[in-house]
Amino acid sequence: MPTLSRIDVRATQHCETSTLGVLLRHQGIDLSEPMLFGLGRGLSFIYWDSKNMGFPFLGGRVKPFELSRNLADTLGLELLVQETASPRKAWANVVDAIGRARPVGLQLDSYHLDYFTAKVHFGGHVVAMYGYDDRVAHLVDTEQQGGAVTTGLDSLAAARAARGPMAARHRSFTVTAAPDLPAFEKSPEKSIVPAVTACAHAFLHPPIANLGHRGIDKAGKAVRTWLRRSEDPGRDLPQAASLMERGGTGGALFRNLYRDFLAESGQFLDSGHLRTGHRLYAEAAGLWTEVAALIDRAGVSGDEQHLLRAGAVLHDLARVEREAMEALSRLEP
Repeated sequence: MPTLSRIDVRATQHCETSTLGVLLRHQGIDLSEPMLFGLGRGLSFIYWDSKNMGFPFLGGRVKPFELSRNLADTLGLELLVQETASPRKAWANVVDAIGRARPVGLQLDSYHLDYFTAKVHFGGHVVAMYGYDDRVAHLVDTEQQGGAVTTGLDSLAAARAARGPMAARHRSFTVTAAPDLPAFEKSPEKSIVPAVTACAHAFLHPPIANLGHRGIDKAGKAVRTWLRRSEDPGRDLPQAASLMERGGTGGALFRNLYRDFLAESGQFLDSGHLRTGHRLYAEAAGLWTEVAALIDRAGVSGDEQHLLRAGAVLHDLARVEREAMEALSRLEP
């Protein structure tokens, strides 16, 4: 059965940038994970809660697959996306890509994957697949999930067929680099500046109050009620904190990535606005870690004072990130 050789597996933190890194390195394009995240305009924030949700969702990035589309636009990549309601057709799409010696990205529900440690439904998870046999599929996931891993074909099929929030219809995708992509290496600032300013504009001017800096401020008010919002605070709050800090839904992970993207961009751009954004996102990352720790303590202890403190820190974060994006919005080549 076909399995591609020379797959470069790196220690990465975020599923979508991890997958894009695998696909691009196979094309001869080697960019750091923070650079992929920043060029893909990946940073955002969403606070989401509704009556049919068991517990609120905090997201620290753009919605699933938007980063991939953004990155393809920034770098001039051909992004071939295939979706179907047919499991048979979905598998044929993957077999065809690997048969053409192309690793393929898959969006799926991580709950069903054999190796996945956090058994929570999340239909926006993304992995790279580079081979299979008659029993298992060979995947690349994040460092937290083991890097190069395998999962049973039945579990993969269930993960791809799952429906629910953020899920896609058996989505698979490949990327093809344009012949002139090395131009990015000659003038990286021509890609960096518009990616940074577009990300800042979206963050500063969200269409609804759940998004961007307004969403962080809203989360600061809502988090104070979480002990009453949950039917099982001892389960829900520590789980939310773990997903924020280690799963990356709304904690420090994406702020760390964006901080490092801004630092790497400073090698190509001499800008006070860039340095201000970098300094403030370094501060924000530490504050998000503090928020996750306070939420965890509240769930374990049942003490609402931890949530009041978390709310106050979130209000500070709304200000810090707004100031960072205001500086970055003024970035020029």
